[in-house]
Amino acid sequence: MAVKKGDMVRAIREKLENSLEAQASDSRFPAYLFDSKGEIVDVKGDYALVKFGLVPTPNIWLRLDQLEEFK
Repeated sequence: MAVKKGDMVRAIREKLENSLEAQASDSRFPAYLFDSKGEIVDVKGDYALVKFGLVPTPNIWLRLDQLEEFK
């Protein structure tokens, strides 16, 4: 998926839950990652910094293959 700053995305549950990142931390991800839209605020290499604005949360770095366009 080619993404750029300002694109609206959401996390793909299957790819995030089975990831190395999930194994390294708490694997109970909040529903807003999958159900609400997040905005790409930065892209570096294989990762995108995503801001979810519906709830007051910190921005989160996710791998590009863990994201899909929010429609």
